[in-house]
Amino acid sequence: MPDLTDTQIRILDLAAARADALAMPLPKGLHGAAARKAVARMTELGFLEEVDANIDQGVAFWRETGDGHGTTLIATEAGLAAIGLSPAEIRTRLNRRNPEPTEPTPSAPRASTKQARLIEMLSAPGGATIAEISETTGWQAHTVRGAISGTLRKKLGLAVVATAEPERGRVYRIAGS
Repeated sequence: MPDLTDTQIRILDLAAARADALAMPLPKGLHGAAARKAVARMTELGFLEEVDANIDQGVAFWRETGDGHGTTLIATEAGLAAIGLSPAEIRTRLNRRNPEPTEPTPSAPRASTKQARLIEMLSAPGGATIAEISETTGWQAHTVRGAISGTLRKKLGLAVVATAEPERGRVYRIAGS
């Protein structure tokens, strides 16, 4: 078995600390090319495995595959054994991966707020551009982009897609609206 790097140990330790051995989200400070390289190597070694994840249910994902779905990373038996967990501990952790499904409680935005107006605009068939949203809310463009990526995508779990249209430029929509 190859020696583990500090990064690989951090990823596996975090996964081992989670009941479902979920390796996502990755450790703070690990992103971009370094994250891709570490995950690729750990997948080659059989320490991590990509599995389907429903983004709409708030599961942290590794890659988005479309339609509100993507893949997430879980530590395998080999990965957990590589950091020194006993076979009994590994079985216990892996048995917790498939608990009874529960319905997530979606967050609902308050009515008559700028956030509600933003969601309404993005849910419209035509979607909305940054300029249109800025004009309606009074926000600057960077605030609109932050609200879309931070609040709508991350906190509320909405799948916001952007498409380029020749007449209007980049148009944002909530997928499935």
